[in-house]
Amino acid sequence: MVELLLLSRLQFAITVAFHFLFVPLTLGLALLVAGMETVYYKNKDETWRKMADFWGRIFKINFAIGLVSGLAMTFQFGTNWGAYAEFMGDVFGPPLAIEALFAFFLEGTFFGAWIFLDRNRQKLKAFSMWMVALGTNISSYGLSLQTVLCRIP
Repeated sequence: MVELLLLSRLQFAITVAFHFLFVPLTLGLALLVAGMETVYYKNKDETWRKMADFWGRIFKINFAIGLVSGLAMTFQFGTNWGAYAEFMGDVFGPPLAIEALFAFFLEGTFFGAWIFLDRNRQKLKAFSMWMVALGTNISSYGLSLQTVLCRIP
């Protein structure tokens, strides 16, 4: 029994550590790319477009890795910590709902718009990236609440 508990904790610790490597980078890159898109919209200087495209590609990769590790982390709450999640559900549920329902859908919707919009709709492209930045920050707020409220015994 102790081995199973230790393995569950180790699996979750590795997933959380891997996920949290990408959170600060995603927060910073979202704001950085949104700022670059805005400056390009106002100035039409190709240097800003090239920088936004370069850092945007890195953001896409980072976002995808954070998404996959975050989903794995959520499923591990149910599989590895089912009794704990049931016990702490009233405390743990609202921050997870904030992150999943509001922030993640905000990020996902506008991130998809940002990826598929062309440069002819630059104002909408810049607005989309600002909404992604807002969503990532709301998501980090939800993660912070989860970390503070739900410590694994």
